[in-house]
Amino acid sequence: MSTGKPRISESDPRWQAILARDPAADQAFVYAVRTTGVYCRPSSTSRLPRIDNVEFFDSAEQAEAAGYRPSKRRGADQTHVAAQHRAQVTRACALIESADPAPSLNQLAEQLKMSPFHFHRVFKAVTGLTPKAYASAHRARKVRVQLQQSATVTDALYEAGFNSNSRFYESSNARLGMTPGTYRDGGANTDIRFAIGQCSLGAILVAQSERGICAILLGDDPQALLNDLQDKFPKANLIGGDAGFETLVARVVGFIEVPGIGLDLPLDLRGTAFQERVWQALRAIPAGSTASYAEIAQRIGSPRAVRAVAQACAANALAVAIPCHRVVRSDGNLSGYRWGVERKRELLARESQ
Repeated sequence: MSTGKPRISESDPRWQAILARDPAADQAFVYAVRTTGVYCRPSSTSRLPRIDNVEFFDSAEQAEAAGYRPSKRRGADQTHVAAQHRAQVTRACALIESADPAPSLNQLAEQLKMSPFHFHRVFKAVTGLTPKAYASAHRARKVRVQLQQSATVTDALYEAGFNSNSRFYESSNARLGMTPGTYRDGGANTDIRFAIGQCSLGAILVAQSERGICAILLGDDPQALLNDLQDKFPKANLIGGDAGFETLVARVVGFIEVPGIGLDLPLDLRGTAFQERVWQALRAIPAGSTASYAEIAQRIGSPRAVRAVAQACAANALAVAIPCHRVVRSDGNLSGYRWGVERKRELLARESQ
């Protein structure tokens, strides 16, 4: 371990962060204690060391390279910090959803007593979305609801909190996948190309809008898959795929057969803000691994929303691309799957090979 370091001043901001057990500083540095040979995060609940025995490092890797080992409390400390982060992000989500217009990054960070940079990083780590993207998804969800309930598109936009049509129309395609009027009309005049094929798991339907893949459906009955697509886009122009589109379908089928090859295709996600948070968390589960519904709820900052997480999984229309098959019960057993538990079991078995 290194020795002979200059004495740390009591006014050093890093020492003050240790005294305050400030979790906001956990990503900035670690401190090591020469007399014990261990290092900790600033928010550690361990007994405070004497300042003369403290040494700072920019990262845990640097501390270990200098000969220090992690504190035994570090695991518990990290759990505590993660819980704090989830609570802070949950509060931030509530602030975004209740304010009009949505608070700025600086305003949110100030409310939570965090630096804008650290808050942005924590928010994205917990939800999978940036604060701005979360606000956008929440606003889009409100518009979807209002478009189905209001007499006119203009009424819907104002009810959703937009003070002018132009503000929404500028980004309506990104928010809805189509113009507000088209969405209200069930996808009228929207071209969606699709093809139905066969794979080892049965029938498969792949559909693509201008934005990307909007449906990957699995089942036993090809006609039932087509009916499902028609129900999802009742007024869209469903166009049978040509030879070029068949190549796209082949890529999806190839991924199902051999998950290790990956599937790097643009996706057209259409869900509520909450659903998109869940789907982002699902995409972060590595192939060959699983997570419980409760763990996903924790990761998105909504630990009590286990049932809502399960409902978001069931609403997923992009089989394998959004890997809801990697979510299992807390006891490790398989639970329901939109395309059948046996398909879920087979997909997990292939990914574990």
